[in-house]
Amino acid sequence: MSYHSKDIINAIAAASHVLSARKEEVNRLNVFPVPDGDTGTNMSLTIETVVENLSKLPVGAGSAEIRRAVTQGALMGARGNSGVITSQILRGFCEGYGDATSLNTEALDVAFARAVEVAFQAVRKAVEGTILTVLRDSARAAHEAAENGDTTDEALKRIVAEAYESVNRTPDLLPVLKENNVVDSGGFGLAIFFDAFASAIMGLETPLTDELELRGAPKVEIENFNDWEGSEYRYCNEFLVDSTELDKEDALRYLSTLGDCELVVGEAPKYKVHVHSNEPNRVLEYFLARGQIFEVHIHNMDLQSIERNEKLEAEREASHKPLGVVAVAAGAGNAAILESLGVDVVVTGGQTMNPSTKDLVDAVQRANADEVIILPNNKNIIMASQSCKEVSEIPCDIVPTVSVPQGFSALFGYNPEGTLAENIESMTEAFADVKTGEVTQAIKDAKDAHGNAIAAGDTIGLIDDSIESIGVSVEDVTMDILEKMDADEADDLMILAGEDMDDARFNALVERIQAQFEDLEIDAQRGEQPLYPIVLSVE
Repeated sequence: MSYHSKDIINAIAAASHVLSARKEEVNRLNVFPVPDGDTGTNMSLTIETVVENLSKLPVGAGSAEIRRAVTQGALMGARGNSGVITSQILRGFCEGYGDATSLNTEALDVAFARAVEVAFQAVRKAVEGTILTVLRDSARAAHEAAENGDTTDEALKRIVAEAYESVNRTPDLLPVLKENNVVDSGGFGLAIFFDAFASAIMGLETPLTDELELRGAPKVEIENFNDWEGSEYRYCNEFLVDSTELDKEDALRYLSTLGDCELVVGEAPKYKVHVHSNEPNRVLEYFLARGQIFEVHIHNMDLQSIERNEKLEAEREASHKPLGVVAVAAGAGNAAILESLGVDVVVTGGQTMNPSTKDLVDAVQRANADEVIILPNNKNIIMASQSCKEVSEIPCDIVPTVSVPQGFSALFGYNPEGTLAENIESMTEAFADVKTGEVTQAIKDAKDAHGNAIAAGDTIGLIDDSIESIGVSVEDVTMDILEKMDADEADDLMILAGEDMDDARFNALVERIQAQFEDLEIDAQRGEQPLYPIVLSVE
């Protein structure tokens, strides 16, 4: 199977969302003496600008327009050293992809090979055990897939697996990583992006690779330059240059006399410049003499380092407790409600973005407790929760909630002074009578629980995961499933508005419900969950 332009654009957007959601996880791995901003933040901002550029394309845009939007968006949005390198990786992919009519195994091989060339050209000193290592290993996997005659999906799986394997090897290649017992942050961010892109384009709801199951693999050979031992330079300078006379090699040579981590990428007339230097004035003067500069950012890395260390120390000193709670949910509103009810860590995830076992293990560790309760809040996450329970060094157990409203109700049975076993029992009892309803749109033709035909695009209503209603409008389907859930006999209704349900429509719907079910106590909140404009529960 091969994939086309629309598939690629959607997968880039999905991967950007995943990387942005996990940026703090990537940031925490940044152990180099000079922080240069946070790796996860810089990479995610770079790709977010790509997505913004792609969103402005007309319907039916061709391959050349898409490649131009990706390349320009990455260059304009590149932040920090990691962001600039990411922009060059994306530029290389686009150049390698060229005029290919679809993304298949052969196109992946050529695109990865060109990405390696462009990224290594941008970095004057390639450091072993960094994002470049992960990129080169992934490119080798893409080439092996092409030689082996793999299908596109098989090639994607091979690339993602090798990316994570390469990340796991980075501590053996870069001493500062081994000393701090972490993997390379940029390489990890790139592996996350590859995984999210591949799983999205293949239509999967979970990542391709469970990071806990990775095993070692042969190392690649890259000349090891030990220039990460520290930096005498205080300021991170980055800006865009508009020039028709700039010589990149001359500019790089000059920047090397003023500082380190120098990068000049792009082509006339647009360039991105990055350098660490104690003399920002001389850096800017050089480029002002050769063109116009804009989007200038100068960061004091000493202050960044102090602030970051203070933040990490404060987190370490946070009060430890006997019992903690981890919950999974999609939507800022749902996360805020869960936290207000006592959840320590909310893992972003849900119906179309299931967290991995490792995501849950990391969340259990961040809960800062002797024992931890997990609320999966989705049937597809219960298995990963069980795996987390088996491998976590911190004792944990599961309250088997299959919806966010069930998670809310379970928390009313939570007693932070009780034992883990007591809470599992009381919280499970607390949500036992909760009925959950969800309203969404069908993505393909199907049948409901009673054999009635569903067409792609129909609005459908689910009651405890069973499709029980088909209609045209969100409002009518909501009213229908409330009737089928015997809302007239219930006492309480919680209703959550999704990100696609505006306040005016939501308020009108709540008023309509109140008019029909006068005795129902309604708690209306904005959950901001994706794909489901309405999620509700009755008790």
